Amino acid sequence: MSSAAAFSYAPLLPTGPDQTEYRLVTDEGVDVVHGPGGRRFLTVEPAALTALTAEAMHDIAHFLRPAHLAQLRSIIDDPAASPNDRFVALDLLRNANIAAGGVLPMCQDTGTAIVMGKRGRHVLTDGADAEAISRGVYQAYTRLNLRYSQLAPLTMWDERNTGSNLPAQVDLYAEDPDGHPDAYKFLFMAKGGGSANKSYLYQETKALLNPTRMMQFLEEKLRLIGTSACPPYHLAIVIGGTSAEYALKTAKYASAKYLDALPTSGSMTAHGFRDLELEAEVLELTRNFGIGAQFGGRYFCHDVRVVRLPRHGASCPVAIAVSCSADRQAVAKITPSGVWLERLETDPARYLPDVTDETLDASDVVRVDLNRPMDEIRAELSKYPVKTRLSLTGPLVVARDIAHAKIAERLDAGEPMPQYLRDHAVYYAGPAKTPEGYASGSFGPTTAGRMDAYVAKFQAAGGSQVMLAKGNRSGQVTRSCQQHGGFYLGSIGGPAARLAQDCIKHVEVLEYAELGMEAVWKIEVEDFPAFIVVDDKGNDFFAEVTKPVLTVGRR
Repeated sequence: MSSAAAFSYAPLLPTGPDQTEYRLVTDEGVDVVHGPGGRRFLTVEPAALTALTAEAMHDIAHFLRPAHLAQLRSIIDDPAASPNDRFVALDLLRNANIAAGGVLPMCQDTGTAIVMGKRGRHVLTDGADAEAISRGVYQAYTRLNLRYSQLAPLTMWDERNTGSNLPAQVDLYAEDPDGHPDAYKFLFMAKGGGSANKSYLYQETKALLNPTRMMQFLEEKLRLIGTSACPPYHLAIVIGGTSAEYALKTAKYASAKYLDALPTSGSMTAHGFRDLELEAEVLELTRNFGIGAQFGGRYFCHDVRVVRLPRHGASCPVAIAVSCSADRQAVAKITPSGVWLERLETDPARYLPDVTDETLDASDVVRVDLNRPMDEIRAELSKYPVKTRLSLTGPLVVARDIAHAKIAERLDAGEPMPQYLRDHAVYYAGPAKTPEGYASGSFGPTTAGRMDAYVAKFQAAGGSQVMLAKGNRSGQVTRSCQQHGGFYLGSIGGPAARLAQDCIKHVEVLEYAELGMEAVWKIEVEDFPAFIVVDDKGNDFFAEVTKPVLTVGRR
């Protein structure tokens, strides 16, 4: 073997200067004390960590970054965007405007709370930082109209909702942030199940590391993300990594724009870097998928981040992650001057264009009366092709994972299909808490694919003839709909606050009240937006746009 190289060190992810605009949360609970050798130490009380966390979780549930909102507006202004792209973007902007009122969160899945912190060597706390941060998560989720989604495992098979959205994921590091020993910096995230479930790890080899194979690989894998995580996405791809778990964590941070200031070229110190050229090429690749912002078009992604990491010669992990239309994250810092939080946009109305539904081809919307018998509803839907835009008015039954499992057990025991699933379309969803004076809390669709295994059995028993949710379905659902005369309608993923305020007029529990948000509900909706995705003739909109078409490699 050759002689060893000289020692050199660089952090794996060297980030540049912090360009964030912050706002002061409080100057209480922090102080500066002097220590030996003339050193200054920043003392941080637990209450300051709790207050910062509670404020951050509030803000990311209701506000978005200005850059994200500007990207939504640019879709509406882009003449190359499809009418469906523009319709989804406008609905998401309207949703942001409602959520900014601070009552209804932007998404009904208010997520797992994830907090990453870097504590400088001259920052002194009582040592129970994770507990103080978790208390802030608790305060936000129990006081605001957020949803509890965390399940405590009691046995290998039995679970129970914790009733507080705890535990949070808290990762703390001993590191001088940006070289400042007297600073404590944070990244706060709320990660819903939809986008979290679209985190992928592939164990590849050196054979992937050429332009043609890389683009073929990415086209195949990126199409698999589908729309159930609510595009347009902020897409992150990480090539390499000192371990599989490091690649995945890096992809999550990159999707949150946390690594935007990485270098744009590599060196022999083996640090990570962004490949701006590949980012542009992958973005253009996604523009040509035809998936668009959920129902056809160009805007599958807002943007792409590609990070190249060092790797072991025998391993080449590839990690993919997305941040969805509920782009919920904010950075924060505690310094001698106080407790600071990223300034998010509190007035998203300024991004709304002066357009009406008529300019978005509203004349082509098919209005469907859900008060009619199921056979009449299906006969009406059968007149139109997939991708047709609908406006639904009338009753819906709401049921998701646990309710489907319980109904399947009843069918297996020889009991009949509940009449409510025979008479009404079923909406896969679970609401957030209902604010006082509202018919409903934020109440957007959940991922349809989780219910795929039930469809054939339910439709054979006369239920689930019309289904409403987000995302693509498997081939078995298409075949079942063709056999039984059923339909799957896609709802826009993301605008849960707008649906609650404008479209959902009444909510009542039908069955399984003890399941909380997983209960079976009956709701009354008005002008509820949807699209035909799977019809009764065996057509599936997503079947075509998930087929690879790339024949050339990278330029």
